[in-house]
Amino acid sequence: MKKRLMIVDDSRVMELQIRKLLEDSDYEVAAYCENGEEAIASYREVLPDIVLTDIIMPGIDGLEAAQVIVEEHPQARVVMMTSLTDDGSLNEADTVGARGFLVKPLTREALLEALDEALQDT
Repeated sequence: MKKRLMIVDDSRVMELQIRKLLEDSDYEVAAYCENGEEAIASYREVLPDIVLTDIIMPGIDGLEAAQVIVEEHPQARVVMMTSLTDDGSLNEADTVGARGFLVKPLTREALLEALDEALQDT
């Protein structure tokens, strides 16, 4: 049975790229959200196995959304992604309970490895 993934990114191009990288993998995209507000609301309905979220987005960013999701659903598994690596995001991702961190551009190998690692203790 495939693991269900929620993608949270304000770039539709990024969503399509992630879908392509996940082809023929153990993961399927259960939901796509363009911002943190949508992610918080959708998580309650979709209950994905894992959330893959960009950090920088308009409105509620990925860090804040991850924090709310993990607080409301302690079993939630969140992997953060960003194109910026020198802004303290890695430390903040740990603080909000993220299980992994990816730097864009994504590769299939890095993506699958991060998702698998985030789910290891489930």
